[in-house]
Amino acid sequence: MPPFPGSGLAKGLAVTLRTMTRKSHTAQYPDVQPELPPRTRGVIGLFEENCTVCMLCARECPDWCIYIDSHKETVPPAAPGGRERSRNVLDRFAIDFSLCMYCGICIEVCPFDALFWSPEFEYAETDIRDLTHERDKLREWMWTVPEPPALDPGAEEPKELAAARKTADKLAAQRAAEQEAAAQAPGETPGRNGTDGTPGTAEGGTA
Repeated sequence: MPPFPGSGLAKGLAVTLRTMTRKSHTAQYPDVQPELPPRTRGVIGLFEENCTVCMLCARECPDWCIYIDSHKETVPPAAPGGRERSRNVLDRFAIDFSLCMYCGICIEVCPFDALFWSPEFEYAETDIRDLTHERDKLREWMWTVPEPPALDPGAEEPKELAAARKTADKLAAQRAAEQEAAAQAPGETPGRNGTDGTPGTAEGGTA
């Protein structure tokens, strides 16, 4: 049965009336800053001290927007007779955010926790060349990285913490056993000479 004439108009008016009675949810940006979740993908910060120039982030980036330059330095041996070692020194770390698609692969593959998400998103530029952030700028974004959320009370303890706790408990037990063995080591038997184990005087004689 075909709809009666004007049914579409009636449905449209019904939607309009329902919308008019609802409370609006307009965000007064930029006067009121939005409340972003902690895992917001805004911009990427660099913790330079953790970077070992392994190049994993640059190799895995689908957009090839990470630029890394480095050089090798020789480290003298830590002890006499040791061997010299070579280590990579970071010269340049830059991310071109005009190419970045915010997939987060670079952060996921970093084995040394050198890259982090920051919820900051207000870094638009009038010149596209300014969207290439060098390592000094990426370091500044680290100050805006939020603290990680607390673990679920029922969650399993991380493997790193479990291993560290197991090692600490083992060392504590070993130290306690050594102290107990030292306390039971053969020595002066109490009451042998004096009442407390100290040499005493002969009865009826001179000291």
